[in-house]
Amino acid sequence: MLKFIGRRLLFLPFVMFGVTALLFGALQFLTPEMRASLYIKDPRQLSALEQVIEKYRLRDPMPVQYWIWLKQVLRGDLGYSETAKMPVAEAVRAFFPATFELAVLAFLPILIIGVYLGTLSAVYKDRFIDHLTRFIAITGYSLPSFVLGLLLLMIFYGRLHWFPPGRYSLDVDLLVHSEAFRHYTGLLTVDTLLNGQFAAFVDVIKHLILPATTLIYISLALLLRITRSSMLEELGKDYIRTARAKGLPGPVIVKKHALRNALIPVVTLSSLLFIGLLGGVVITETVFDYPGIGRWTVVAAQQLDVPGVLGSSLLAAFLFVLANLISDIVYALVDPRIRIG
Repeated sequence: MLKFIGRRLLFLPFVMFGVTALLFGALQFLTPEMRASLYIKDPRQLSALEQVIEKYRLRDPMPVQYWIWLKQVLRGDLGYSETAKMPVAEAVRAFFPATFELAVLAFLPILIIGVYLGTLSAVYKDRFIDHLTRFIAITGYSLPSFVLGLLLLMIFYGRLHWFPPGRYSLDVDLLVHSEAFRHYTGLLTVDTLLNGQFAAFVDVIKHLILPATTLIYISLALLLRITRSSMLEELGKDYIRTARAKGLPGPVIVKKHALRNALIPVVTLSSLLFIGLLGGVVITETVFDYPGIGRWTVVAAQQLDVPGVLGSSLLAAFLFVLANLISDIVYALVDPRIRIG
């Protein structure tokens, strides 16, 4: 197992090299003057363009520029984001915890409910639970996230006033920006509890419920369909019929034999779903006015904030590579034969 993980780790630097080379190559469509202006925070300093060009050697050959840029990235110097009014690295640290909090809260129910209902749907094919599961999958897959989000807002905020948009209320905003509040992790669900602010914790959870529910229902649909089809395929194979002929109980056949093999495509989909959530679910964050990294990326793109878009793209690429590594490891745990390859 350690050798398998080691082989996968050896590929990571090459993958990240390819990703950073592609992102840097996209910058070459900008002139040196346009790229130099990305480093200038004050418009009154535009006269210093040539100094910036010389400092970062923006007229050098592309390989030299790439090496200089890569060293900047490794030092955490990603430029200055005009939309966030702070360096890009600080903006990522400011917006990513909110997205991470939402992603984790949504992903765990997606995974648990998706695998459970997908398995039940396959085992009890053409019965009530199967019809119900397929109804959830079809409606979730076809319903746009902004439509579901707006419906939830109209019902649970506009009419019932239960779950407001945003990340927290005004009183909690004053609390988290006060000197007395200590930010341990950047995750407000954790930091409010560590500061002993249970009322603020409840307020943060109330703001998370609607966007998390939207993501759960929309993302659950695909996982349900993949789990159901994979389980149906496994339940129809010869080794399952042999296990039944030997008199093994149904739960043992499903849990210890069929489900283990059916989880391989589910692992792939789950890792991609989680990375999609971590990368910032743009529409959901926009509908609920949730200050995550997805909404910031959209604003940065709309205002041609190239350093901001580039920083969020690097983060998404890193997360995608990391997710592939984790999914490969889970593959090997689910099916030991993969370790031999």
